[in-house]
Amino acid sequence: MSVQPPSATAQPFAADQPIAEQYWKRNLAVCVLGAFTTIVAMTLLLPFLPLYVEHLGVSDPAAIVQWSGVAFGATFLSAALTAPLWGRLGDRYGRKLMLIRASLGMAIAMSLIGLAENIYQLVGLRLLAGLLGGYASGATILVATQTPKERSGWALGMLSSGIMAGNLTGPLIGGLLPPLIGIRNTFFLAGGVIFLTFLATLFLMKETPRRKRAAGAPKPVTVRAWDVIPDKKPVITMFVVACLVMFSIMSIEPIITVYLIQLHTKNVTLMAGVVMSATALASVLSASRIGKLADRIGHWKVVVGCLSVAAVLLIPQAFVSNEWQLVVLRFLMGIALGGLLPCIAAIIRHSVPDIVAGRMLGYSTSSQYVGQVLGPLTGGYLGGHFGMPIVFIVTCVLMAACAVVMLVMRPVRV
Repeated sequence: MSVQPPSATAQPFAADQPIAEQYWKRNLAVCVLGAFTTIVAMTLLLPFLPLYVEHLGVSDPAAIVQWSGVAFGATFLSAALTAPLWGRLGDRYGRKLMLIRASLGMAIAMSLIGLAENIYQLVGLRLLAGLLGGYASGATILVATQTPKERSGWALGMLSSGIMAGNLTGPLIGGLLPPLIGIRNTFFLAGGVIFLTFLATLFLMKETPRRKRAAGAPKPVTVRAWDVIPDKKPVITMFVVACLVMFSIMSIEPIITVYLIQLHTKNVTLMAGVVMSATALASVLSASRIGKLADRIGHWKVVVGCLSVAAVLLIPQAFVSNEWQLVVLRFLMGIALGGLLPCIAAIIRHSVPDIVAGRMLGYSTSSQYVGQVLGPLTGGYLGGHFGMPIVFIVTCVLMAACAVVMLVMRPVRV
């Protein structure tokens, strides 16, 4: 749609200009802040989660590891189940309202987690956090739909940086704060910070009023997504790979603290935060470079290569003798993992028509949620009953098998 030059007759248009075009930079700043704080809150408990589980009365070492996986994965289970509902309500009532709901809900849930008295309350409150959350995904949709098209790539890149920074900072904060202020106060502080995000979203964000369908206008034609996709194999394969990538990350992270205790690590919560943040830092540094490489040689080739490298790097992680070896190996693995999700999204985007691209990318996000649920559950069970090294080995086998399947199924021109 072309914009008329300013004139006497164009003045009303300036007054009625969509709010998003006037305030999109402010909206972006609020979204980046909100995504960062909520992701930090979601990940800061990773370094001390097993210690909190033990504090809540679980004493058996195997049960501590298993309950840690259950508590961590619970958030992503409820988020996966409710994400379509929040998306539908956002389409109907507005994205800002959904972000207000998510920020206020997360602030309440995080504070309540600090009041948990037993392991069942912890798991229930983690489920509640996933049910009420979803700020980052809602912010992504708002930024993508309400930023000027010529600036949308930059804006989404800024939002992605905020999300990545949250994944990087969360474990570090979770490693530093509990020894200083206590585990429960760490949750209270996180809830307070997210409440500031709620206030910023409520008072600073502006959203374009939603246009209602005119009376008598025909309803939009409903398109069945799978019917318009010419070749479904690449899309389905990418859903499986997206799930496996998050599975491989999340199967390891909930057991890292216990693994470091077995390595006789001093200041275990801080080192756990360093180990987890090393993976996120490497992913931040490598994502854009691997993306450029994929644009040049093909996304499918890069995904196969990254899966293979990550599988190989998992083997020595099972046999480290000190924490710094684990830091280095997790950093190297983060380099490989950094390019996977953007390449997966690109393959899906290039394999489907424009009319269903958003829907298919949404399914890819749901696939990642499935991996975030199954990973901690599997890692916690295997680590608790068969030892920590077996978690790395099983994850290695799964990633290697996926790389082989992708190599066999690779289209002729990708």
